[in-house]
Amino acid sequence: MEPTPDDVRTQLRRGTLEFCVLAHLARSPAYGQDIARALGADRMLFASEGTLYPLLTRLRGRGWVDTTWQESPTGPPRRYHRLTDSGRAALDAFVEVWRPYRAAVDHLLEGLPA
Repeated sequence: MEPTPDDVRTQLRRGTLEFCVLAHLARSPAYGQDIARALGADRMLFASEGTLYPLLTRLRGRGWVDTTWQESPTGPPRRYHRLTDSGRAALDAFVEVWRPYRAAVDHLLEGLPA
């Protein structure tokens, strides 16, 4: 059975989504719906909030993210997620590997016949 584009996208998300969340949080603390909107804007990086909250729990468990509750002007309090120093180190390690990895894959794909 040949993989579909959705199968490939799912595999790529599994390996990178947590680092995409860390990259988003490196800009500023955010709450879950904000993260979901940012990563799900084009449906490429993120497809469902059902995967986001367990992922945030794992990131907290690893010590890569801290959370605080903050009042919301439009509803119930929101849980804001903030990148920790350990999370920043994990993101830095990912970036160090990702850029040459991406370049190597791009290099191989450039030579493919159409």
